[in-house]
Amino acid sequence: MKKLALLIVAIGLFINSNVSQNANTPPDSKRKIQLAILFDTSNSMDGLLDQAKSRIWNIVNTIAKLEYDNEQPQIEIALYEYGNDGLAQKDGFVRQVSSFSTDLDDISSLLFGLTTNGGSEFCGTVIEKSITDLKWSQDTRDMKLIYIAGNEPFNQGVKDYKEVCKLAAVQDIFVSTIYCGDYQKGVQEFWKDGADLGTGKYFNIDSNKKIQYIKTPYDDSIQKLNEALNKTYIGYGVKGERKKEQQESEDMNAVSVAEENMVERVMSKSSNAYSNSSWDIVDYVKEDYDKLKSIPKKDLPEEMKSNSLEENIEFVKQKKNERERIQNNIQALAKKRGEYIQEQSKTNEVEDDFGKAVSGSILKLSLIHISEP
Repeated sequence: MKKLALLIVAIGLFINSNVSQNANTPPDSKRKIQLAILFDTSNSMDGLLDQAKSRIWNIVNTIAKLEYDNEQPQIEIALYEYGNDGLAQKDGFVRQVSSFSTDLDDISSLLFGLTTNGGSEFCGTVIEKSITDLKWSQDTRDMKLIYIAGNEPFNQGVKDYKEVCKLAAVQDIFVSTIYCGDYQKGVQEFWKDGADLGTGKYFNIDSNKKIQYIKTPYDDSIQKLNEALNKTYIGYGVKGERKKEQQESEDMNAVSVAEENMVERVMSKSSNAYSNSSWDIVDYVKEDYDKLKSIPKKDLPEEMKSNSLEENIEFVKQKKNERERIQNNIQALAKKRGEYIQEQSKTNEVEDDFGKAVSGSILKLSLIHISEP
C-alpha cells in the first residue's frame, strides 16, 4: 500500500500546488510534465531497451494520474540515444530521436525502432544536448525531468557531467540516473553523484532481467474494449490513413512484448494523455463542431464526404459519445486491475526495472517540485 499512498499524496499536492508562474504565461494555460529519456544504445543495452518497451505505457499511466486544478497535465516526451558507433562522432555519438512530443504513438514507434551497437558513452554530452536542444517550459509550475540510463562510468567524454548536471538544476530540470548494474559500482562510477548534482534520484537495475508482470482477471476485458475503441477514430487529412495504421501497429508492438503491456497501452488510450487532434476528427473537434467547416471535403474520410454538415456533426457526436463510454469502461476495469495488482504485490515482490525506477521517482519528484517556493 506504500506506493498507492504515495500516489494519492502526490495527486493531492499537485492539484493544490500554488507554485509561482512565469509572468508571461497565462494563468489558465495547461500544465505540462516534460520527460526526456536518454538511452545508452551500446552493445550491452539490449535488455534496457526491452525493459523500456515493456514499461513505456506504465510510465505514461503514472504521469496521467497526476492532476493540477482537477485537470491532467499535458505529457511531452523526448527521446535521445547515445553511446552507439552508428551515431556521428562529431555529435559525441549522440542523436535526438524525438524532440518533445505529445504523439504517444510516434514515441512508441521510435522507441521500438532503436537498436544497439558498440560505442563510447558520454553522459555529460547527451545531458547537455538534451538541455540545450529541447524546448523546455519556462513556467515554474511545470515539471521538467531527464532520465539517463546506461552502464559505463558517468564521467567519460569532454563534457564535465558535474557542470552539466548543475546547469540542469539551475533551470529546475531534475536529472535522475539509472545505472544498469550493481548499486555500489554505479556509485563508484559517479552515477549517484550525477543524480545528486541534478537534484534527481539514483537507481540501479538489472537490465538483463525480464519484466515481471502480474496477470489480472480484467486484462482480457480491457483488451477486447480496445477493438471497439479503435473504431471510434476517424482519420482526416494527409495524416489520417497513415496514423490509423500506426495506431494499430503500435498495438501490435505492445502486445508483441506481453499481453500485460498491451493492457497498459489500452489504459493509456483511455486517458487524456492520448490525444490525436492532428489526424483524428473526434479529438480535433472536441466540443466545437463548427471546426468541421474548416476541413476541406477532400480531407474528409470517405464515409463523411457525401454527407451534409449536419449529418457529419451527428456522426462525429456519435463517435465521441461511443468513445467516452468505452474509455469510461476501460478506466473502471483499470481501477479494479490496479487494486488487484496492489493486493498481489503484498505477497509477490517484484524486482526494480527501468519502468519502476522512472514511475516511482516521478511520484517522489512531484512531491519535491510542488513543495518548492
